[in-house]
Amino acid sequence: MRPSLKRLAAPLLSLVLAACQTAPGPGGEGPGVAVPASTAPSAPARGPFVAAANPLAVEAGMAVLRRGGSAVDAAVAIQAVLGLVEPQSSGLGGGAFLMHYDAATGRVTAYDGRETAPASATPELFYEDGRPLAFGDAVLSGRSTGAPGAVAMLAMAQKDHGRLAWRDLFGDAERLARDGFTVSPRLAGMINGAAPQARTRWASAYFTKPDGARYQAGDTLRNPAYADTVRRLADQGPGALYGGPIGQAVAATVAEGPRPGGLTQADIAAYRPLRRDALCRPYRVYVVCVPPPPSSGVAVLQFLAMAERTPDLDKGADSPEAWVAFGRLQRLMYADRDRYVGDADFVGVPVAGLLDPDYVAGRAALAPQVNGPVEAGRPTGAPPVGADATAEPGGTSHMVVVDAGGNAVSMTTTVESIFGSGRMAGGFFLNNQLTDFSFTPTEGGHAAANAVAAGKRPRSSMTPTLILDRQGRLVGAIGSPGGSSILAYVAKALVGVIDWGLPMQEAIALPNLVVRGEMVGADAQALSPDIRAALAQAGMAVRPNATETSGLHGAIWRDGRWDGGADPRREGVAVSAAP
Repeated sequence: MRPSLKRLAAPLLSLVLAACQTAPGPGGEGPGVAVPASTAPSAPARGPFVAAANPLAVEAGMAVLRRGGSAVDAAVAIQAVLGLVEPQSSGLGGGAFLMHYDAATGRVTAYDGRETAPASATPELFYEDGRPLAFGDAVLSGRSTGAPGAVAMLAMAQKDHGRLAWRDLFGDAERLARDGFTVSPRLAGMINGAAPQARTRWASAYFTKPDGARYQAGDTLRNPAYADTVRRLADQGPGALYGGPIGQAVAATVAEGPRPGGLTQADIAAYRPLRRDALCRPYRVYVVCVPPPPSSGVAVLQFLAMAERTPDLDKGADSPEAWVAFGRLQRLMYADRDRYVGDADFVGVPVAGLLDPDYVAGRAALAPQVNGPVEAGRPTGAPPVGADATAEPGGTSHMVVVDAGGNAVSMTTTVESIFGSGRMAGGFFLNNQLTDFSFTPTEGGHAAANAVAAGKRPRSSMTPTLILDRQGRLVGAIGSPGGSSILAYVAKALVGVIDWGLPMQEAIALPNLVVRGEMVGADAQALSPDIRAALAQAGMAVRPNATETSGLHGAIWRDGRWDGGADPRREGVAVSAAP
């Protein structure tokens, strides 16, 4: 760490660590983390600001903010619209993590809406004839669907921080579903693509026009079943999904072949979101806050802590040495994440050990010699766990919202794969989130940290992030879809904005580089020949990125305004109004 930054960060570290050690309350309903209060006057960061993956969803969120709604109110409206117009990525049948900043108290709270495995689930959930199922077969099966969590989590957060009535947050989604919306080019590509989830009988019935052709970009698509669902949610609250006919329809769809699943209406009704303490650590002159496990936010914090001990990263976006360091640190980060992170209610996750300064320094010291896959380290508190065998494709979305009072939401939401399991109920797609568990439950006599268990939440790479200044004031938010590559995408944007001083849009648009074990993927043609050559010499010969592309949305408060960005690889926009 640079000496000047070290002097600033040292007293902050002790304060943040003390705050983060507050244990959550019963049932994981922690009070959130209060970061140090500001002692110096400054123009606070205020909205309205919205960044999300579809302009219709952004407008729904801005409309809520214009009516005096809170950031969480807007997030409810945005999710309701995204589930309609971007169903390949998220929806009412999926799960989410939400980070909330309370401007009045400076408190940061993590809301956990990750799906849970049914009571009938066993570690061999995805075994057949004594061996793991092929991943594609598992995705399309009823076994892949967990109890959905996004709606229950949003209801919890809205009860805590909402200003408008819940029933008034679904009007845009209902209108668009009944009247129809214009199919976007990206959605059309998914509808007509090769993903088998787009070809199930449920998806084919939805995406096929009366003349037998499939919907194309520019066509108007209506979804009256979805309109009925969101109307019921508005009138009856989240219980409309977790009980009654909608929950019955979800359970019935899961129970259909091929390979029926064990999720029952009782499992759905028993789902509970969790309110957790945020995980916050200093980085440079900022504080970065992420959700705790089963989110993999701890991995991003570990990456940043190693980055502070890696001078080559300071050389900037055009430096081959900086990109080589970026890739090497990823290999170290992913090795530890893949081995140790899981649902902390079921397995010991050595969060403190992974972030311990001595451990981080030791891992960072290895980086210059990393020219290939690396083994996980042994942080203090690490339990004996087996190797991980989790495949994690992407079908995810991210939003950032700031309201006029300066309250903020950073939320990553998902149905897991493209169109989830490809099964539908109530006009929405069901998640295949349980395929985020390790298909191989044990290795060397030890259970994998991310093995399946009844009631367990699968590990997630979703890492919605909030950035605070060293007085605990909101200065930014970022997040992305991308499956396991989310960690690399978020780390890239943070380095671009904080270390390289780029505008948010430029940081988001930087080439992607993902280095996880043997896998090296990149926006290869966007990297200069010098950078590609340096990466190859360091054991990272770049290939086209085979994982889900990024969909970063973020903002940083600079010069009294939001410097926002939306990933040019997708269809999102970032919109702000003068505070």
